[in-house]
Amino acid sequence: MVAQKGKDLLLKIFNGTAYETVAGLRSKRLAFNAETVDVTDAESAGRWRELLGGAGVQRASVSGAGIFKDAASDGLVRNAFFNASILSWQIIVPGFGMVAGRSRRARLNTQASITAR
Repeated sequence: MVAQKGKDLLLKIFNGTAYETVAGLRSKRLAFNAETVDVTDAESAGRWRELLGGAGVQRASVSGAGIFKDAASDGLVRNAFFNASILSWQIIVPGFGMVAGRSRRARLNTQASITAR
């Protein structure tokens, strides 16, 4: 993928030496979530909720519709899904930056046009 429109997300996978673009997403949703760790107990002052600072689970999820760069990229993502592989991914978000980390694809939907002959 040489060109990138400002509205598109790029999905990249680490191939052992560098991150390689595998797909571009046009309609998309990127969500971040941070869960807290509640340490409230019977001795908490006034029984107010107490949270543990600097702890918790941070999560990012992305969904979208787009196009794979080529058949090899499509195969790589499908194999990662069906093998439940944990890979290093990057999502490039124009005007925002980059989200990167090791994760596993939890859902994979595909759609294709079928032409009757």
